[in-house]
Amino acid sequence: MQITENDRLKQLVNGEKQVIQDLYKKEFPKVQSFVLSNNGSITDAEDVFQKALMQLIARYKVKTFVIEGALEGYFFVVCRNLWRRELNKQKRIVTNDDALEHVKEAEDMTMATLEQEKWELFQEKLTQLSDNCKQLLQLFFQKVPYKEIVEKLGYNTDNVVRQRIFNCKSQLTKLIKSDSRYNQIKEL
Repeated sequence: MQITENDRLKQLVNGEKQVIQDLYKKEFPKVQSFVLSNNGSITDAEDVFQKALMQLIARYKVKTFVIEGALEGYFFVVCRNLWRRELNKQKRIVTNDDALEHVKEAEDMTMATLEQEKWELFQEKLTQLSDNCKQLLQLFFQKVPYKEIVEKLGYNTDNVVRQRIFNCKSQLTKLIKSDSRYNQIKEL
């Protein structure tokens, strides 16, 4: 009997050591590399990894969800989003100790979960676009210059690319806003 990625997710939530060890063995080096290459330390990578585990388990226990791809890939995205959020938070730290607000761990976890849900909705709706739109938006999000996109995809001018990207972004926005989850996430 073949074990699916969602079975592995359930095993992780139930605390099965082998799944946790496999995830740590396969994903921690990637998470560590990402954190180190983005102004972090090994300790930061360990913290992000643990927070991601707790977030994933807590979120699954609150509301069961299904992952579409590999558990490892999903987990890495959670770690990456958590580290980016941490970097953004560090930019806003005030050096005046009297003015420094400490964000409670529970609030931090809630915000990270909310951001993950937004990311998942975005990713899901992105897959519903045409292949051309997906390709265009992927290049756009990677900040590939318009002239390069013209050459890669065979468009006539930069303006055609700009217009096509605008249309694709509009379609994506419409898909996201038409989903009932959008209003639930937006209200939080």
